[in-house]
Amino acid sequence: MNPRAPEHIDLKKDRGLTILWKDGSSSYFSIRYLRQMSPSADMRELRKHAQRDPLTVLPNAPTSANLVATDAELVGNYGLRVTFSDGHGSGIYSWEYLRSLDPEQENPDGIAPGDDGPSHNNPLGLGG
Repeated sequence: MNPRAPEHIDLKKDRGLTILWKDGSSSYFSIRYLRQMSPSADMRELRKHAQRDPLTVLPNAPTSANLVATDAELVGNYGLRVTFSDGHGSGIYSWEYLRSLDPEQENPDGIAPGDDGPSHNNPLGLGG
């Protein structure tokens, strides 16, 4: 059993994900925030690009009112995979990743772990 696994998970597909952690704390993630902070490689690259260029054009996506979670499944005992109404569903949200994303507690700036790493065109950071 994963000691970081949540005590309780409640997904409201049209609103957000609420997690009650074993230490008694809780986290809430709106569907829009979950989608924006997806741990998938393509979203990590998009967030990095947007940090460098604030005029980055984001891919076409439904408006906030239309974006919903269409499916969610536990992945082993370490995380959750969420599929969204825009078709995105390639990232696995590990429990550690979700804890680190909590906008209320541990992540007031909304920066995902790993977003400050090297881009995929230079994954080892070796330059040249």
